[in-house]
Amino acid sequence: MTYDVLGPGPLDYLPCRYDTSRLLFRGPKRNLNKPYLAFIGSNETYGKFIAEPFPALVENVLGITCANFGQMNAGVDVFCQDKSILQAASRARVTVIQVLGAQNMTNRFYTVHPRRNDRFVAASSTLKSIYREVDFSDFHFTKHMISCLYRTSPKRFERVQQELQEAWVARMRLMLRQINGKSILLWFSDHAPEHECVLLAQGVGKDPLFVTRAMINEIRGDATQVVEVCASAQSLDTGTQGMFFNELEEPAAKEMLGPMAHQEAADALVDALRRLQI
Repeated sequence: MTYDVLGPGPLDYLPCRYDTSRLLFRGPKRNLNKPYLAFIGSNETYGKFIAEPFPALVENVLGITCANFGQMNAGVDVFCQDKSILQAASRARVTVIQVLGAQNMTNRFYTVHPRRNDRFVAASSTLKSIYREVDFSDFHFTKHMISCLYRTSPKRFERVQQELQEAWVARMRLMLRQINGKSILLWFSDHAPEHECVLLAQGVGKDPLFVTRAMINEIRGDATQVVEVCASAQSLDTGTQGMFFNELEEPAAKEMLGPMAHQEAADALVDALRRLQI
């Protein structure tokens, strides 16, 4: 009989709040009364299952406070609607913004929870008319919903995809323009941005969902720099090695990038930040 080797146990993320934000962030809480860098993003920025995600690694190298404003499963909406975090980002010497997927946003076809953007709330009458055979009361999460829509009719799904991509460009541009000062747009994934959205027969693709190189190029001018980090084959081969999780969290951990990939992202960001004379 064989046994899978699980991670050494769950981490204490020391949840904390900043200013008047209703969001809980990964701690320990940083002092924002001295020079700091701000990091906005989703799972990778937060660093679920990772003892030292890339914001912490950048802090270790540069010796400047790094405030981690990452949110699990975040879309652009959660940050656009949080003035406290946008103001904190505007006070930072540089803000690093992770490229987020396009599925976790309110748009013309459906609404999401304002803080937990991966939670599906309701479909619009337009979407219901496009997919009359679908019972939207069955869905609680956006990825489940859009995967079902794609499998039901890839042709009709083209309208949904186009809406999500257009909304993403507009919303990301809005967020970037609300952040004063220097900013770095960070692509951090297991693959490079595609020239076209690649949809898979068994699902809708890989995170960040529906974001293409052309979309990034559209908002490139609203950021000071764009940094592209594709996890190396070596880092992907390590699987969950060095990650911290319990038995129930193992499936989720397998979907995340590991410590070596975070080190690769940190190295690329340190180079970019030094070019900005940080």
